[in-house]
Amino acid sequence: MKLHALTKAITLATVLSTVSFSAVAADIPLSAVVEADQVTTKVLAVDAANHQVVLEGAEGREVNVQLSDKAKNLGNLKVGDKVTVEVIRSVAAYLDTDVDKGLPGSTERTGEIRATKDDPNPGGEAFRQVQVQLQITKIDVAKNQVTFKGPRGHSKTINVEKPEVQKKLKDLKVGQSVVVTYTDVLKVTTQH
Repeated sequence: MKLHALTKAITLATVLSTVSFSAVAADIPLSAVVEADQVTTKVLAVDAANHQVVLEGAEGREVNVQLSDKAKNLGNLKVGDKVTVEVIRSVAAYLDTDVDKGLPGSTERTGEIRATKDDPNPGGEAFRQVQVQLQITKIDVAKNQVTFKGPRGHSKTINVEKPEVQKKLKDLKVGQSVVVTYTDVLKVTTQH
């Protein structure tokens, strides 16, 4: 199953988005973070008709998982099979150098790839990517704080903790936009 390609592509696109945006509009990358976690467990029970699976959780506890009807080939999953769940989360932020570009807003993209019926091991990947445009309404360089207005008109002040981002505060202007892209990738593979 060539599902790992989606994980790599989405994560790489999110992290590199700050670079590609800067090439187009002279935007300034602010930060990029990628976190990943992986758990491998075993199947304790399968109810394919009701799209339910019981997995072995921490300390041997049973974890009941209710799947949607999109999980087509659960009949191939057997007690004792290994299930690996990998979650990758990335956040990338860049400063849009155009002042008064537009109002804050957000967009969302989702996608999935599932194992085919011919694949003996059920699994798949899904991603969700949300891009939020925030407008800078106040900058306090002395306190390392920036106040943003979000898509719903609410304001929020954040403390800028990272020294490399603190150095960039002096270059910010009220009215500029900061675009933050959140990407979550879930990958599930099974093995008999």
